[in-house]
Amino acid sequence: MPTRHLTADLRNTLGRFTADPTPEQLARYFHLDHSDLDVIRTLRGERNRLGCVVLLCSARFLGTFPRSEEDVPQGVIVSLCGQLDCTPDTDLSSYFDRKTQTFKRHSFLVRDKFGFTEFGNSGFAYFRLCRWLYSQYWSGEDQPGLLVERAVSWLVTNKILLPGISTLERLVGRVRERAQTRLWHRLIAGLTDEQRQPIAALFHESDPAAFAALDSLRTASKKRASTEFFRHLDRLDAVRAFDMRPIPPKGVPAVSLERLARVARTSKPSAIAALQEPRRTATVAALFYTLEATAQDDVTELAEALLADLVRDAEAANNRTRLRSLRDLDDAALVLSEMALLVISENRMPLNDWQEALFKKLPRPQIEAAMGKVAAIARPNPSKPYDELRLRWRRTRRLFFNITTRIETGSAPGGEDLAKAVSDLKSKQDWSRATMRDAPTRAIPKPWRQYVLDQNGQVIDPKAYVFATIDAWRSALKRRDVFAKPGIRYGDPRLGMLEGSRWQEAKAMVCRSLRRSLDATTELNKLSDLLDKAYLRVADRVPNNPDLRIENSEGKPRIVVTPLDRLEEPDSLKKLRPMVHALVPKAGITDIFLEVIARTGLAKAFTHLSERQARVEDFEISLCAALIAQGCNVGFEPLIRPDIPALRRSRLSWIIQNFIRPETISAANALFISAHSRLPITAHWGSGEVASADGMRFVAPSSAIHAGPNPKYFGQVRGITWYNMISDQFSGLGATVIPGTLRDSLTVLALRLEQESELEPLEVMTDSAAYSDAIFGLFWLLGYQFSPRLADIGGAKLWRIYKNADYGPFDEITDGTVNIQLISENWGDLIRLAGSLKLGHLKAASVMRMLQIKDLPTTLAKALSQLGRIIKTLHILRYVDERPFRRRILTQLNRQELRHKLGRRIHHGERGEIRKPMRHGQEEQLGVLGLALNAVIHWNATYMQEALQCISNQGMNVDPVDIARLSPIFWRHINFLGRYEFALPENVRRGELRPLNDPSSEYDF
Repeated sequence: MPTRHLTADLRNTLGRFTADPTPEQLARYFHLDHSDLDVIRTLRGERNRLGCVVLLCSARFLGTFPRSEEDVPQGVIVSLCGQLDCTPDTDLSSYFDRKTQTFKRHSFLVRDKFGFTEFGNSGFAYFRLCRWLYSQYWSGEDQPGLLVERAVSWLVTNKILLPGISTLERLVGRVRERAQTRLWHRLIAGLTDEQRQPIAALFHESDPAAFAALDSLRTASKKRASTEFFRHLDRLDAVRAFDMRPIPPKGVPAVSLERLARVARTSKPSAIAALQEPRRTATVAALFYTLEATAQDDVTELAEALLADLVRDAEAANNRTRLRSLRDLDDAALVLSEMALLVISENRMPLNDWQEALFKKLPRPQIEAAMGKVAAIARPNPSKPYDELRLRWRRTRRLFFNITTRIETGSAPGGEDLAKAVSDLKSKQDWSRATMRDAPTRAIPKPWRQYVLDQNGQVIDPKAYVFATIDAWRSALKRRDVFAKPGIRYGDPRLGMLEGSRWQEAKAMVCRSLRRSLDATTELNKLSDLLDKAYLRVADRVPNNPDLRIENSEGKPRIVVTPLDRLEEPDSLKKLRPMVHALVPKAGITDIFLEVIARTGLAKAFTHLSERQARVEDFEISLCAALIAQGCNVGFEPLIRPDIPALRRSRLSWIIQNFIRPETISAANALFISAHSRLPITAHWGSGEVASADGMRFVAPSSAIHAGPNPKYFGQVRGITWYNMISDQFSGLGATVIPGTLRDSLTVLALRLEQESELEPLEVMTDSAAYSDAIFGLFWLLGYQFSPRLADIGGAKLWRIYKNADYGPFDEITDGTVNIQLISENWGDLIRLAGSLKLGHLKAASVMRMLQIKDLPTTLAKALSQLGRIIKTLHILRYVDERPFRRRILTQLNRQELRHKLGRRIHHGERGEIRKPMRHGQEEQLGVLGLALNAVIHWNATYMQEALQCISNQGMNVDPVDIARLSPIFWRHINFLGRYEFALPENVRRGELRPLNDPSSEYDF
C-alpha cells in the first residue's frame, strides 16, 4: 500500500505559512475577542503574551504550532501586536523551542483554555476522522492526495492539532484500502450464486470463448449507421437476456461503481484476469451492474444521431428542391405582384366589373397558374420539410418504432405529455393506417401543428403526427425530459440528489463548504443591498466613465461600451521578450517529453490496470512514444524502431492498452500542474485562482456517432469540440469532448467541479456564448465567480429588486423585477442542489440540461434563473464600470486562444482531424493532447526562468511587470516534425537543465 500521497513541496507547505494571510483571513483567524484577551493578559511580559497569541492563532489557522520565529509572517506579528499593544520587534527567537518549559506551558494553555485537542491523545477524534474520510471515499472521492488535504481542513475546523503528515498519509491509505475492500465485497455480495458462477467461468483457461461472448456485450457502437443501430438493439436485448442483471447494492456510490465498470469495459481480458481477488470479481460485477445502462446509453446516442441525420437530410433535400423551383416562384410572384398593383392603384380598375377588367390585362388561367405555383413552392414560416420526410417514411417508421419499443425510457414532469404520445404510438401496430383522431396532442411542437391538426385540434395526418412526435422526442432527450432507464450519460439527471435523511446529515457540512446560510431572508437581504449599491455606484459614475454611454437604438436605450484598445508594450518588454526567446534551447517534442517526465516523475502516474507500476526496461521511452503518437496524431508508424525493444509495435500497443487511460492522464496532468505552479515565474502570471474555458474544434470521421454538424467550423462534415479549461498560470486544468458545438454553459460548470488538480479556481471566464441566468446562479451558490466576456453588451438584460429605486440612466434599461419571493420559497432546494453538486452526487452537465428548459421550466429552474438574474446584473454593472476587469477577462481569454494555436501545431497529424470514431477514444486522444500542451508550456516556463536569471546576472534590470506580460506559449524553437529521437543528454539525466541557446547561432529547424 503506498504511504506517500503528496509531493515533497506540498508536504512541506501543509501546516506552515506559505504567504501573508489575506485581510479576510486575518479578520477571521487572528482577531482576539474579549475572552481571548482575558486569558492572554494573565501572562507576564510582552514576549510571553505575543508568543502565546501566535500559538493560539496559528492553531486556529494552520492546525499546528509554528516551528520557529521565521515561519511566522511579519503581517501576522504586526496584526497581533496591534491588538496586544506591544511592539512588533519583540524577540521571539527562542520562544518556539519545544523543549523549553515556557513553550510546553503555553501549548498546554492553548489546549486547555481554548478547546484544542491532540490528535494522538483523542481516540474519539481518530474515530471521527476515520469515519469522515470513509464517508468521503464512499461518496466517490478516490484521490488520496486530495483526501489528505481535506483531512487537514477537517482537523483544523474541529480544533484538533495536526499530527505528522506521514501519519495522515498512512491513515488515508488505510481508510482508502478498507473502503475499497468493502466496496469490492459489497459488489460481490450483491450477486447470487447463480450469477457468480458465470463470472468465474469467464476466466477459465479451458474456455477462452467465454470472455469473447462477454466482449460482444460490452463493445460500444462504432459507426453512425442503421445497421449498427439494429445490431446494438440486439446487443441490448442480449444484455437483458443474459442472466446477469443484478441490482446495485444499496449505498454503493455511483461514482465508484462507474469507475470500476469503466476498467472492465475498456481493458483487455488478460488485464482483468491478472487482477487479484476480490477485485477481479468485483470489477466484472461492476460491469454487469452498469452493462444495461451503458448499452442503453450507446443505443440512445446512436438513435438520436440517426434521427438528427434523417431530419437534416430531409431539410437539405427540401432546400435543393426549393432552389430548383426558385425561377418558377419568381415568375409566379411577378404575375401576382402585377395583379396586386392593378388592384390597389387608384383609377386603374373600374369599381363595377373589376374582375372582367382585370382578366383583360391578366388572363384568369395565368393568375391561377401563378397561384398554384406559389401554393406548391412557398412554405409558411416556421415550416418543416414534411414532403421530404414522407419520402423517408418506411425508414423513419422502422427506426422510431424500434426506439419506442426496445429502448426503456422514463420521463421527467416536463416530458409527461410526450410520454403519453409515445405510449399511444406503442399501442398501435400500423402507424400509416391507424386512427389517431383522439391521440394526445399537447406534445406536438408548434411548427408541426399546421401539418398534424385540423381546426378542431384533432389529428388529421398520422404520418405527420409521427414526425412531430420524433421532433419532440429529440428535443426532450437533449434536455433530459426523456431519459434512458436505466442510463448513465442519458439517465435521469435527478438521481443522486440529496434527499431525506441523507440531506439532513449533510446539511450542516454543505452550508459550511458553500459558505451559505439556510436562512433565505438573510442571504437575499445581503444580495438586495449589494445590487442596490452597485446600481447607485455605477449610475453615479456614468458621466465620468469615458468607455460607457447609453444610446437610443430603434427607440430603445442600449448600453454601449467602447472596445478595449490594444495594450501598448513598453520598450523594456519589446527588448526583453526576444532576448528570452533567443536563450531558450531548441528541442524536439521527444526531448521535451522525456525531460519533463524525468523532472516531474510523470511516469509514476501511469499505472497498470492492476494499479502496479511498470517494471519493464526503458518504460519512460515507450511511454513518451505512445504519448507522442496520440498527442501529435501521427500514430505508431513514425515512432516504431524494430531494433529498439522500447519502441517496438508490441511494446507501444501494450502501453496504449494498459497504461494510458482517462484516470492516468488526469493524474499525470495533476503532477504537471503541481510542478508548474511551484516555478517562481508562474507567480508573475497569476495565483491559480482564475481560469478560463473555451472550445477547440476538430473534424471527426463521418461515421463517428459522438460528433455533430456545424458548417461554420466543420464545413460539410461533422466534428467535435474539445472544451478545455486553462488557469491564469497557463496550465490546462481539465477538458471534455462534446459533439458538434453544444452550448458551452452546459459544460463550463462540469469542468470546474470535476477538475482534479491542486489549483482551485474561484473565478471562471468564458466567451459570451457560455452564459445563461441559471449558470450565474449555480456558480454563485457554489462559491465561485462566473465572469463571461459580454460581446453584445447592448443586448444584455439588466434586472432590479427594488421597483421604485432611482438608478438614473439605468431606469429605462432594466427589463424587469426579480421575483425574490420565488427564490425565498425555493431557497432550501437551491442549497440542496448546490450541495449535491459540490459533493459529487449529481453530474453538472446533466443538471444544466434539466434546468435550461425554455418552454416548461420546473419551479426550481425558475427560482435558479431568478437568482442568476441578480448575479448576472451585478456582473454586467461591474463589466461596464471597470476597464481593468474587462482587461483581465480579455487577457485570460487571449491566453487560451494562443494555447489552442499551439495545440494545432502539436496535433498536426492527419491534417489535425480526429480519426477515432468512439467517444472513449476521442477523450483519450485529446486528453493526451492536453498533457502535451502542459508539457510544452511547463518546459518553456522552466527555461524562460533560467533565461531571465541569466539576463539578470548580466546586469540587466528585469521589471516584474514585464515578466508578467511574457507568455510560455511559443514554439518556433520546437521541432514537431521529422525523425523522432529518444535520448536525453547525460547532464539532463542527472536532473540538470540544458545549456541555454546561443542567440548568435545560425542553427534552426
